[in-house]
Amino acid sequence: MAGSVASSERDTPISVGFSLEAVAFCLYVVRDAFAGAMKFYFAKLHLEVLWFSPDFVAIVCIGLFIKRCVIDNGSMMAFLVFGQICVSLFIGFWFLGSATALMSSIKMIFPLFVGFCFADRNLGEYRNSLKIVTATLYLSLFGIFLSKYWSMPWVGFKYESFGATREAGRLWWSFQEQRLAGFAADSTMAAYFILVAYVMTSIRRSIPWCIVMGGISIYAVRLTTSKTAMGVLFVYLIAMIFVRSLPYEKRLNTLRSFTLWSYGAILVPIVLIILFTGVDLSPGTKGFFFSLQDRINNSWQLPFVYLSQLMPIGIVTGCGVGCFNYPQQLFSNLTDYWVPVDNFYIGTYVMFGFPFVIFMWMVFRSTLIVTDVYKLSLVFVTNIFTITVLSYGPATGLLVIALGFSEVFSKTATRVFQGGGKREVVLPPEPRLSTVHDVG
Repeated sequence: MAGSVASSERDTPISVGFSLEAVAFCLYVVRDAFAGAMKFYFAKLHLEVLWFSPDFVAIVCIGLFIKRCVIDNGSMMAFLVFGQICVSLFIGFWFLGSATALMSSIKMIFPLFVGFCFADRNLGEYRNSLKIVTATLYLSLFGIFLSKYWSMPWVGFKYESFGATREAGRLWWSFQEQRLAGFAADSTMAAYFILVAYVMTSIRRSIPWCIVMGGISIYAVRLTTSKTAMGVLFVYLIAMIFVRSLPYEKRLNTLRSFTLWSYGAILVPIVLIILFTGVDLSPGTKGFFFSLQDRINNSWQLPFVYLSQLMPIGIVTGCGVGCFNYPQQLFSNLTDYWVPVDNFYIGTYVMFGFPFVIFMWMVFRSTLIVTDVYKLSLVFVTNIFTITVLSYGPATGLLVIALGFSEVFSKTATRVFQGGGKREVVLPPEPRLSTVHDVG
């Protein structure tokens, strides 16, 4: 977003010519952005095992996270987070009472470690990965426009996963308007990848490119009928143009301020629940306000109501990884208590409990020392996006959030948090990102 505000100071040069986290990231992006097409053709060619290739790489990233962040950086936060995830997996298994749900929960959490492995890394250095993201943007846009005039062969295709039946390309309608999905598995996923791919691509592009492609992207997201993604994309475009209009020396601090303020989105559901619980926001119609009303009265509150009935201590400890998420919906005897938790922070708190609040406080503090414009921009966007979206599916959604939070485990953050050091903002060594931009 900020342009010309490059990476933070590093203790030693880091080569990212080939990195495991980049491979895993690209595999997840390609798989999830084109999930509808891939599931269909993998099944036709009997190559279903290839669907799990990102997860296989992500397993190795767990060890990479432990080596880099816990051992090399000596981050106590990384150690505690890893321990809390293990504890929450056990709690989730006890709460859901299903080995299949446990396996699904473990698979669900893999992308988290891939994102965390980007600690101490500047995303601008991953040139090949960014090229794949750019290609994903163009192809996703093409897929949306194509699906407007041609019915994709994978629409409605059903497949088995962990014994549950899913659709590779769900055909959704929103108030008599078809929700186009392009190459993705559903319209929400298609809109999400246009949003994230546009954000990551726009950082190294000129203002004219950003305005033209921003308009095209907003229109494409409009065809998916994803109001959240469309609104967030518009907000990002305006914020990006504003930041780019500032003098160079003010851009990074302004972007960081926007990102810090975006954490205020965590409080939005609480405020709406207090003000509008039981209020009819959409008398006589079923539009945006009807959807918001359903979230206020059901999606954001019922998990705590059910948790107080099933496991009261879970209000503090959480009910474990997978609860009130798709492992509970598909593989548990508690399916009747499942509700869609359409908010990342509420959904994650329900699973991890109060320790998640402590983690987010440390993430917020670490934002003060982040100088990677990609991470700051992604956190800004995802904080607003996740007000009404859980973002645990597709897997790339959780990966991108973890990537944005990853600096909490960095060497700099570890020195500040554990050594009582003062944060230092160092002028970036590479004064470019707006006036000079990459091609391709």
